[in-house]
Amino acid sequence: MEQRQELLETLRDELIERVDRYKVHKMRLENPLDRDMEEQAIELENEDVIDALEDEAEEELRQVMHALERIEEGEGELCERCGEPIDARRLEVIPYATLCLDCAESEGEP
Repeated sequence: MEQRQELLETLRDELIERVDRYKVHKMRLENPLDRDMEEQAIELENEDVIDALEDEAEEELRQVMHALERIEEGEGELCERCGEPIDARRLEVIPYATLCLDCAESEGEP
């Protein structure tokens, strides 16, 4: 469990850094220099991609933080839905998993 907690803490730090980079990049895009229409269109498409990546990173960060809270509470390896242990192989693949495979599949999650 300690190794998983360290992995989650590292992942948390990386995600916070990534979200911060996306925010800095978006601030630069909010004050663009005058450009021709084609460059502006490409910039808008890039902004949509950055927004999607930021949303994805923020959601993953939320899940990591939730998993760390559960570890602190001593419930990090138990499914939060059914209370059964989460398979160690699942936690290796998805270290922030809080549901066992059966419960995750019934909710349509990976």
